[in-house]
Amino acid sequence: MTKTGSNVISRRGVLRGFAAASLCAAPVYANAAGFLRGSGDIRRIRMYSGRTGESMDTIYWIEGEYIQEALKEVTYFMRDWRNDKLKSIDARTVDIMAAAHGLMDANEPYLLLSGYRSPETNSMLRSRSSGVAKNSLHLKGQAADLRLKSRSVNQMAQAAQSCSAGGVGKYRGSNFVHMDCGVVRSWNG
Repeated sequence: MTKTGSNVISRRGVLRGFAAASLCAAPVYANAAGFLRGSGDIRRIRMYSGRTGESMDTIYWIEGEYIQEALKEVTYFMRDWRNDKLKSIDARTVDIMAAAHGLMDANEPYLLLSGYRSPETNSMLRSRSSGVAKNSLHLKGQAADLRLKSRSVNQMAQAAQSCSAGGVGKYRGSNFVHMDCGVVRSWNG
């Protein structure tokens, strides 16, 4: 880290500056598959947690490389908020979330309802609801339950399904969509 006057210049600051400048030149993809395979682009994820009051807006991939510091930020943000336990979040899930968000052309960040779930939390939720899987991909850091005020559950699910890259569950009654990087499948549709 270099300090000049009251300004602090860090590697992350340089990367964010580069990414911000590159945003204007980033290619627009017609579908998520191009976004997920593309090179020469940047990938950004924006989320808010109503449970913790935290917000996150980070560029986690530039020019074919994941930014490990940014993925650590995603992992911390998506922690089990009930007990602050962490599990590395699978970058493939973040890619699906980012691709779906881009396809919807949404300006608002995702509202994260659930990311990583510890075994204790998953067991507690299973005891309260039949909709919680015993071997949920949330336990592996490979799933997220998300909401957008400006998009319906159907719109979100269609965007995620167009990625053809994981599982998509629609929960209309609770107004959220589950996205994961597991086997391609969908439910509650």
